[in-house]
Amino acid sequence: MSKLFETLQIKSVTLKNRIVVSPMCQYSAVDGFANDWHLVHLGSRAVGGVALIIQEATAVSPEGRITPDDLGLWKDEHKEKLKSITAFIHSQNCLFGVQLAHAGRKASHSSPWKGSKLLKANEGGWQNVAPSAIAFGDETPPAALTKEGIQKVIDDFKKATSRALEVGYDVIEIHAAHGYLLHEFLSPLVNKREDEYGGSFENRTRLLLQVVDGVKQVWPQDKPLFVRISASDWAEGGWDIDESVQLVKTLKQKGVDVIDCSSGGAVKHQKISIGPGYQVPFAERIKKETQITTGAVGLITTPEQAEEILTSGKADFILLARESLRNPYFPMHAASVLKDDIKWPVQYERAKLHP
Repeated sequence: MSKLFETLQIKSVTLKNRIVVSPMCQYSAVDGFANDWHLVHLGSRAVGGVALIIQEATAVSPEGRITPDDLGLWKDEHKEKLKSITAFIHSQNCLFGVQLAHAGRKASHSSPWKGSKLLKANEGGWQNVAPSAIAFGDETPPAALTKEGIQKVIDDFKKATSRALEVGYDVIEIHAAHGYLLHEFLSPLVNKREDEYGGSFENRTRLLLQVVDGVKQVWPQDKPLFVRISASDWAEGGWDIDESVQLVKTLKQKGVDVIDCSSGGAVKHQKISIGPGYQVPFAERIKKETQITTGAVGLITTPEQAEEILTSGKADFILLARESLRNPYFPMHAASVLKDDIKWPVQYERAKLHP
């Protein structure tokens, strides 16, 4: 059997293969509520044979949304539809996770097909926040978080975790990447605070570590906890892979099980060298130097490419994003290419081509 279709044990959870659907915003919610779009979008990938689906960035507070169309877990009423989605995904022998997020200074924007612009109050927007009052590009600057605001963020992550547990998710991923709030605190290009949350590496990582502590107070010890990081800002003077390795060593000590290795998003002047598997070296180095379980993501598009990443020890599993949008049934295709025989839904068996 190929490495791509080997199982992977993470605490009490067993992934049936090494293929995971990366969290991808759908911008299709109303007031944070999931609907049938999310059921069909997520459910089709479960039918397609992946081991784990991580639900898109799900806001821990209304002000933590990227757009008014984001999913949320800031109130109990959000749970009902998410429970039904979870039940269907589990019925397909697939695990389900949620990425908990706060957008920081990237909040209060319109959805991509509506222009991705900062929304004013009369356009349905709200006051966004950040570690410092520094704008992303030429936008109106965000409000710098007060100590009380920082504590609210920690509390919001904790409360959302409690709701996630009630929904029935198997995995929680804390979003500390892509220029959203927790990444903003990490990056010296964005965080110019002069208190205990800014300046030194220890100070800039403080909020993320406090969020992890808060989440772990609620999330069961035997359930996996992921953290997504941007391993590099791809900008001079920004957060880099050396700091990422140092951070992950601390996260591992705190009981984080998996690092989802992405990159970029903090500043507009980033210069990313994009190509097939361009972020895989981050996962490889973090795995090698910390011995933590890592997931690789970023322009991984073929079964052969995914298999090479795993067999060469560069990562422990593969996260598919755009390729999963193009092909919800990627695992079925990959099994045929790699000459593996995997179980298909009985409803689809008549179309199966045995290797």
